[in-house]
Amino acid sequence: MSDDSDYESVLLVIRECYVYKVPPLQSSSRGHRAADWGNVDEPLWRGRLRIIAQGKKCFIRLEDGKTGELFAVCPYEENKGCIESVTDSSRYFVVRIEDQGRHAFIGLGFLDRSHAFDFNVALQDHFKHLAAEERSAEQKKSGVQQPKLDFSLKEGQTLNLTIAGGGTGASTRRNRPPRPAASEDGVLPALLPPPPPPGKRK
Repeated sequence: MSDDSDYESVLLVIRECYVYKVPPLQSSSRGHRAADWGNVDEPLWRGRLRIIAQGKKCFIRLEDGKTGELFAVCPYEENKGCIESVTDSSRYFVVRIEDQGRHAFIGLGFLDRSHAFDFNVALQDHFKHLAAEERSAEQKKSGVQQPKLDFSLKEGQTLNLTIAGGGTGASTRRNRPPRPAASEDGVLPALLPPPPPPGKRK
């Protein structure tokens, strides 16, 4: 039976991205700038980008959008300098690609800023998920369980409720006007006709 880590899952697909030739970095303190790559409207290559997770590993694959032929792959590791943002745009990055032990740096660009945002989030979420799995596994291994909260009242304890409009534990019933007394006939006086004047009673 194959290990679960052998299965691949697709974290993100961006149907169009662009690759550029990156000139040598003049100063490490300055960082990479997309403006140094020449005309960004004329990329070296264009195609599809897919981020693939395989167990704990993560790969950025650049493929032909129609045939799926692989152009380049970046084995991504967190905090290893595999991807670096440029200093003058949010849509371009410098990516370290590898092939049979050799590596090179290329420029990677996206048509829309939302694609660049999704690219960053997909990578971050993958490693957040791995970190959460590791914490859960460590807790199970050590037998650490979250303490259960006990909300029951102990002996001698009382519970006071504060209700808006009244004091602690006080009744909030409002004073109502006195209810009219019912007549002998059981009908409210306000609904009865007035009595006849004196001397005219029959």
